[in-house]
Amino acid sequence: MSRRILHADLDQFLAAAELLRRPELAGRPIVVGGDAEQLGDPQARTVVATASYEARALGVRSGMPTRLARRRLEAADAVFLPSDKEYYEQVSDEVMRLLRDLGEPVEVIGWDEAFVRTDGDPWDLAHRIRETVAATGLSCAVGIGDNTLRAKTATGYAKPGGIHELTAANWFATLGADPPEALPGVGRATAKALAELGITTVAGLAESRPADVAARLGPNRGPYYVSLGRGMGRTELDTGPWVPRSRSRETTFPTDLTDRSALHTELRTLARRVAADVAAEDRDCVRVGIRVRTRSFRTTTRSRALDPPGRSACAIAAVAAELLDELDPDRPVRLLGVRAELAEVGGSRA
Repeated sequence: MSRRILHADLDQFLAAAELLRRPELAGRPIVVGGDAEQLGDPQARTVVATASYEARALGVRSGMPTRLARRRLEAADAVFLPSDKEYYEQVSDEVMRLLRDLGEPVEVIGWDEAFVRTDGDPWDLAHRIRETVAATGLSCAVGIGDNTLRAKTATGYAKPGGIHELTAANWFATLGADPPEALPGVGRATAKALAELGITTVAGLAESRPADVAARLGPNRGPYYVSLGRGMGRTELDTGPWVPRSRSRETTFPTDLTDRSALHTELRTLARRVAADVAAEDRDCVRVGIRVRTRSFRTTTRSRALDPPGRSACAIAAVAAELLDELDPDRPVRLLGVRAELAEVGGSRA
């Protein structure tokens, strides 16, 4: 057998984890997001972190305002639960330990996702992964590919709870006619920019000249998106302990903000919290990003390298402030966020 990469993705993870300790909620629509105090305030402007499949069937999605989710589930016997990060990490750690016990290389890429590499029968391993996860009370979908990108893409066809394979042999037959948004990491804004170049399908993206796409999306992003269209990905895994690639903080305001000085005050507060998270990781911030969502729910992001890399709250806040001024939101701001991309583990401190 040739080498295969498998992508295991836990189904509705946060909701499923809650069901492990609240089995009496099985079958009811479950929405997870916010903290206990926020959920006690029906006017709090929180968003949905995860919705169970029962809630999704009624039109609730991740990222949706909780107030809208409540309206859509008003006639249902729904349950709204606060996020419990420490508990989810415990559940995830146990699942990942069991996956490693299968004896194949494992790369953990988040609470609910991992790549597994094999030179044996990938379908046999996929079934063993599902059985292993099922023993914990959870379920997962498994994508099989000849690299990480195709494996992760295949998982979308396997959800919930199934197995699907995507390789060079069936990549274009499966996705060629689909819009670029079918690819992991291609959002609406990128798809719109590609459409302006006349690129409206995965096949069209794959056939594009990287230089042409780079002229519109930038020298790094352009070739990267073309490589996505061609189904290119890694075949080797990083099997070391999983560490976060970034730390971020964001807030949704009780009332939309229009005053620029108030926005900068909130930005500095977020930057200080992010800097504390960076220091706790004992790693430097190498890039700062901001996220702005306006009253119309239009969300825009910007980022810039932190030069030199470091952990200073003032330095992180300064870059974030520059990005906010450049973005210059012309509508009331509903949500503001700051993100720090972290240096590789073991890198030197600036």
